[in-house]
Amino acid sequence: MQNDAENVRVRGSGTQSIYATLRREILSMALEPASPLDEVRLSERFGMSRTPIREALLRLAADGLVTTLPNRNTIVAPIDFANLPTYFEALTLMYRVTTRGAAGRRNDAIMETIRRHQKDFASAVAKRDAYAMIEANREFHVAIAELAGNAYYTAFFAKLLDEGRRILRLYYSTFDDRLPRQYVDEHEEIIAAIEAGDAERADRLAIAHAGQIVRQIQDYLARDLDRPVAIGLS
Repeated sequence: MQNDAENVRVRGSGTQSIYATLRREILSMALEPASPLDEVRLSERFGMSRTPIREALLRLAADGLVTTLPNRNTIVAPIDFANLPTYFEALTLMYRVTTRGAAGRRNDAIMETIRRHQKDFASAVAKRDAYAMIEANREFHVAIAELAGNAYYTAFFAKLLDEGRRILRLYYSTFDDRLPRQYVDEHEEIIAAIEAGDAERADRLAIAHAGQIVRQIQDYLARDLDRPVAIGLS
């Protein structure tokens, strides 16, 4: 019984390591959309049996990052550019409803978390660490949603932000990962509006923040979608 428990623990650790590595590579675009994920090759790469490989791929599939084809081959999930207009509409709505809602509530602990994620975001921008920018940006906005206090909004917004990570990665690449200070400043303004309890200003800032990101991504896609973009880990 003890050996069985130990095997499960070791396998679980291996699954987490594989999952974290592949997730980072997918989100950073080191593994490009539609790239094959062969269990045998992954097993050789990580030096593990196919069981933790398969479990890691199942977790990635639940995240929407990998897809199993009818022939049972697994690939990195393609980016669904066709549905971007409706995605942007939902994303903008969630920026607004969570930021506005947060301005009507007080919670010092969550505000401290928001500030910490903002500090991480500013540091990532200064270091031109695109992966860290994406992670910190996601956590910053999810923390604001948590402050707003509607768990359904928080879950939905987190899902939208996760789905948009690779689009954001493509966008950052257009700046050669030199993200303008404007994005850091906009976050600071959002924090100030929330702390002041100014829901109307928080809403206006959320509209502007979401709107300029959407416009920039749309411009990039219209201009550069037909050209390959070489993107790797920071």
